[in-house]
Amino acid sequence: MQVENHKEEAPFAHYAELFRSLNPAAVTARLSDVRWDGKEFSLGLLGRAFAIVHPDYAIRALDGGALPPLPSQTFLLRYLLESKDVVWQGQWKTFREMPWGEMYIKPYTGRVLTRAAFTFGTRVEAFRAACEKMGAVSLNRGDAGYLFDFLDGYQMQILTWAGDEEFPPNAQVLYSDNFSEGFAAEDRVVAGDILISTIKSRM
Repeated sequence: MQVENHKEEAPFAHYAELFRSLNPAAVTARLSDVRWDGKEFSLGLLGRAFAIVHPDYAIRALDGGALPPLPSQTFLLRYLLESKDVVWQGQWKTFREMPWGEMYIKPYTGRVLTRAAFTFGTRVEAFRAACEKMGAVSLNRGDAGYLFDFLDGYQMQILTWAGDEEFPPNAQVLYSDNFSEGFAAEDRVVAGDILISTIKSRM
């Protein structure tokens, strides 16, 4: 593949190449939600199901809809390559509270929290409508808050507050505590980015 957008295509090409040598049995042993039929892995992301061909990567949406953008596809590849089942203990954590969160908090704040605040906190009703379209569970927190099943066993909350004359809009993202062990810090950043981008696409 000729790489033109290095920011997105180079990482994707790297993980697609690693994916070729992946052992399907090892994946299904690590990830109970992933199915393997001898040709394709099947898995879900934010309520949509996808099939990924192995070893020569190709993805299709099982609902017949649009394919996820390249960063989401790279995330799914990393999920298959590196992640594992971790039982949720019932707690919620901010990004900062998880391992390496303090180190990554500045890029995370800009890429996820500030973006969410000014995308959703300025359009709370559109945010609410988009989340409900996606089947998220409404929460009685913030000016609008929703709970999402991100991947099987992994959940995320997004809360937003509208700005006013005194305060700018604000947002918070919470992760089910198993993200701490199930994903590297950089993948938790990408998970927040994917959640925001997906909601925004439905507004």
